[in-house]
Amino acid sequence: MPQGEHTDTLDRLRDFLHTSPTPWHATRNMARRLERAGFQRLEETRDWELAAGGRYYVTRNDSSIIAFQLPRSALAALRMIGAHTDSPGLHLKPNASQYAAGWLQLGVQVYGGALLAPWFDRDLGLAGRVHVRHGDGRLESVLLNVDRPVATVPSLAIHLDREANSGRAINPQTQMAPVLLQSESATLTPLLQAWLVQEHGLDDVEVVDFELSFYDVQPPALVGVKQELIASARLDNLLSCFAGVEALLECDGEQGALLVANDHEEVGSASACGAQGPFLNDVLRRLNEQVGGKSEASLVQLIQSSLMVSCDNAHALHPNFLDKHDEQHGPAINQGPVIKVNASQRYATSSATGALFRDICREAAVPVQAFVTRADMGCGSTIGPITATEVGVPTLDVGVPQWAMHSVRETAGTEDLTYLTRALRSFLNRPSLGPEA
Repeated sequence: MPQGEHTDTLDRLRDFLHTSPTPWHATRNMARRLERAGFQRLEETRDWELAAGGRYYVTRNDSSIIAFQLPRSALAALRMIGAHTDSPGLHLKPNASQYAAGWLQLGVQVYGGALLAPWFDRDLGLAGRVHVRHGDGRLESVLLNVDRPVATVPSLAIHLDREANSGRAINPQTQMAPVLLQSESATLTPLLQAWLVQEHGLDDVEVVDFELSFYDVQPPALVGVKQELIASARLDNLLSCFAGVEALLECDGEQGALLVANDHEEVGSASACGAQGPFLNDVLRRLNEQVGGKSEASLVQLIQSSLMVSCDNAHALHPNFLDKHDEQHGPAINQGPVIKVNASQRYATSSATGALFRDICREAAVPVQAFVTRADMGCGSTIGPITATEVGVPTLDVGVPQWAMHSVRETAGTEDLTYLTRALRSFLNRPSLGPEA
């Protein structure tokens, strides 16, 4: 990729990361990008009228999205890319207001497998979805993004806890309530109403309910003497969402192509909009009814002729913790996407799907790596095995290598974004998926 184009892509990624503090914001930003490129929005509650060569997208819960490009000829197979829109973090409790030492704090619950220590002493904003009632009784859902430092979780001084650097456990119930305001009577609701006025001009509404979370307002940055790294919140897994959209917009449109970005991966995917839910299956059924073979048998044929590339970041070899990787499977940053393999099916890659992706990378002139966790360590998972189980589509798991996964600020390689996007674009353009895929 030419240097100027590479810089433009990184700028778009940084803007996407910065303006997507929650799955709802990420989904909205992806939808807007797709619409600018000519994709038409579909509603699940209405009939669809799909045309050959058409480009469409549909959302569920406003936090998951499926976008697809139909071929100009009959739909015989889909090249699918999967990712997820959520990241671990600190979510507000429903009755969040609490007080201590003259300060208003907000009670939080931990979402997903968050690395807690990096959340201390950060400049925290607040974002999410708020449901309001207008004066006429009408309910409305709006997105809120208080994108400035309004809270912090202060550390306890080392003088008061000499064992702080000895691996002390962190209690999120008693030690992680962010501090907002010096007050013993203020509550969250008036603050929300004031922020709704500032962001949306909603000055005559009642806050009925919300789903809000804190986030680090420090913007993404290119790091390193030669800017080899990008540091940001939510690289896992918004980087994959971004690469998937880039590849979909750049593909030639000759083949059937689909991108799905699910919410709730970090908590097991068991929801209506998660990978374990029916969202993807629902869309595939409607596609088959309109532009496929229309029978149950043809749906099975479509699925089995397709391939899902599940994209979720991988653990890069850490220079300070080399012993945490198998000697032969330590992915290096800026050395290409990683094929993730696990004999216990925590990843969905098989030798057939792995071989096909290696061939795709060879054709795209993209280096490729492999990751297997140490035999004496546990392994995370992705939407890959869940999608393969729920839908039945042949699947493999890949991702760019990164450091500090599930931290409030993660790190990945700038070249790997280019490599992954190029490989995914080559996958979407590939005329044949091969008989063994």
